[in-house]
Amino acid sequence: MDKPKPPKTKRGQARRAQILAAAETVIGDNGFSAASIADITRAAHTALGTFYIYFSSKEEVFHELVLEMGRTTRAQVAGAIAKAPDRLAAERAGLEAFLRFVTDRPALYRIVEEARFVDPDAYRDYFTGFAEAYSTGLREAEGRGEVSPGDAEVRAWALMGMAKALGDRYVLWEDAPDIGHVVDEAHHLICKGLAP
Repeated sequence: MDKPKPPKTKRGQARRAQILAAAETVIGDNGFSAASIADITRAAHTALGTFYIYFSSKEEVFHELVLEMGRTTRAQVAGAIAKAPDRLAAERAGLEAFLRFVTDRPALYRIVEEARFVDPDAYRDYFTGFAEAYSTGLREAEGRGEVSPGDAEVRAWALMGMAKALGDRYVLWEDAPDIGHVVDEAHHLICKGLAP
């Protein structure tokens, strides 16, 4: 089956977005295997056949949701760090923006985690794309003398791993996380390390 073309009308774009939002909730809450296209269209308040106007399969809508997480997260973090006066301040702003995004859209965050098994290429692309941009920012900060010299790629992956683990522990596992406290503690570690 051929992949449907993107809608050209505002109404079509709105309907496609409505189906994506429903898929985010249904798949994020129930998991990919348990979620059906009928569940998605029911949540979107649309006919089953309408799904196939915009998506060829459940796998395609899932892939689109992983891409959405990448686009949205990068945009939110980029907006937050753009106002930071230096790289260490950017680290704090970026971590907070990420954790607040996970708080606002936990279903989408869970979809990316499930992509490791459902769509490994999208999962790898999501994290690799994020790491490339992160590494570039760290290299530039090193050039300006805002961070100590080091392997920017290793550092990017380590910092991303920290953010991901904090998102799991303090956002997904808790009902009312104290994001400010988590960010303060993590930022102190980022800036000072573990040395006394």
